[in-house]
Amino acid sequence: MITENELLTIEKRSTSGTPGPWTSFIEGRDHDSGSNFIQTGLDQEVFEIDGARIEDYEFIANAKQDVPKLIAEIRRLLNVIFTGKY
Repeated sequence: MITENELLTIEKRSTSGTPGPWTSFIEGRDHDSGSNFIQTGLDQEVFEIDGARIEDYEFIANAKQDVPKLIAEIRRLLNVIFTGKY
């Protein structure tokens, strides 16, 4: 089982980086020339990852949105377990 300390550490990592949402842009799917990249949040910064596959870009970009949702769901389920209230 994941401890509250571990959950807090994961949560801190997920919220301490550049704010989201992050979006992956894949050459040939989202634009016609250039390279694959991830665009970060409102500041519109982009970064590329040498050697990354399309699936890596998708995972990394979506993790910025997915991890906080998963943390919230874990906390909700733990509350149900410990209180019996949905």
